[in-house]
Amino acid sequence: MATSQRTYLDHNATSPLRPEVAEVVLHAHQLPGNASSVHAEGRAARTEIEAARVAVAGLVGSRAKNVIFTSGGTEAANLVLTPSFRQLGQRGATRLLVGATEHPCVLNGHRFPADKVGIIPVDDQGILDLAWIEAHLGAVGGERVLVSVQLANNETGVVQPVSEIAKLVHGHGGLVHTDAVQAAGRVPVDLPGLGVDALTLSAHKFGGPKGAGALVLASDQYEIGERLIRGGGQEKNVRAGTENVAAIAGFGAAAGLALKGLEQEAERLRGLRDEAQAHVRRIAPDALVVGAGAERLPNTLAFAIPGLKAETALIAFDLAGVALSSGSACSSGKVKRSHVLDAMGVEPALAEGVLRVSLGWSTTKEDVIRFAEACEKVAATLYKRKASAA
Repeated sequence: MATSQRTYLDHNATSPLRPEVAEVVLHAHQLPGNASSVHAEGRAARTEIEAARVAVAGLVGSRAKNVIFTSGGTEAANLVLTPSFRQLGQRGATRLLVGATEHPCVLNGHRFPADKVGIIPVDDQGILDLAWIEAHLGAVGGERVLVSVQLANNETGVVQPVSEIAKLVHGHGGLVHTDAVQAAGRVPVDLPGLGVDALTLSAHKFGGPKGAGALVLASDQYEIGERLIRGGGQEKNVRAGTENVAAIAGFGAAAGLALKGLEQEAERLRGLRDEAQAHVRRIAPDALVVGAGAERLPNTLAFAIPGLKAETALIAFDLAGVALSSGSACSSGKVKRSHVLDAMGVEPALAEGVLRVSLGWSTTKEDVIRFAEACEKVAATLYKRKASAA
C-alpha cells in the first residue's frame, strides 16, 4: 500500500476544516472592525457573530439569545460548572455529580470543592448508573445538586440517556449540564428535548475552526455569578474579551453545514463504521469492540486486539499512512491507560491496546479499505511474533 496518500480517521480529536468554512473564516479575518464598535466596520463584524449565533442555536434547537461564545468546549465547561450557575432568583448548587467517564475538562475543570464532588459509576458498556444517581440525590438532604454528564463519550462513542437523567435530577430540584461536544453535528441534538439546563459545544469537532466553542443555556433565565474571564461586557457580560470573529463565523458556517442532511450523514458514517468494525473482527476474531452493546455515535469505533499495544500500533498505522488515536487527544503525544476504560472495568492489558477510529465528513469508503489493509498488516506482524514466541 502506498503511504503517500494519508487516511485521516481521528475526527473525534479534530475534524478537518471544511473548505466552505475556510472561505468564511478567510472573509471574516479580512474584516477590520471590532464587533463592539458602532461604526460600519464594527457593525459588519457584529453581523458575522450574530449570524453565527443563530446557526449554532439552530444546531441544538435553541434560541440565539441563549448562546454564549467561548474559546472552545473546555472553557465552556469550566465556565458553567460552578456553584454560581443558577436560575435567576434561585440558589446555585452546592454539590456536583459527574460521570466517571467524563472528559478531563469536566473532571478537572469544574469549580466545586473536592469534598462536594461525587463520581457516578458506569457499567461495563460505559452507561451511567441511574439508580446510583437517584440514591445519591435522595441522600444529600437540602443541598442542591448540579449534574454534568456527556451526551456521547469521546473515546468510545457511547451515548448516555441524558433526557432520563435530566428528568431524574430535576425531580430532585437539581440542575443538569451535558457535554455535547462529540455528539453535535453527528447525531441530532435538541436541547429542549434533552431537558438539560445547559450544554457545551466545540466547532472543530464537526469541520469548524479550532478556538471556537459555546455554552448554550436552556433560556435567558440563567446566570453565572463567578465568570472565568472578566473585563468588558462582551457575550452578555458572561465572557469578556474581544470576540474571535473569524473563528465564530466559521463555527456558524460549520453548524449550518452539519445540520443540513444530518440524519443522512449519520447513516453514511454508521455504514462506514460498521464496515470498519467488520474488518477488525475478520482480521482478529478475538478483538474487543468497546461499548458494542450500547448505543454509540455512528462515527466511532474503539477496539483492542489482544497482545497489541496502542503505542506501537499507532506508530505502525501512521507509517502505513493511517491516522488513528488511542483515545482522547487532550493529552497529545501521550499514550496512557484511559480513565474511561478503567471505569468500564476493561482488563488493563486490553485497555493498554485500545485504538479509536473516528470518522467524519471527509471519510470515504476508500479510507475504510486503507484502514483495513493497514490493520491486517499490523495484526499479521503481531500474530507472527506470537507464533515465534511459542
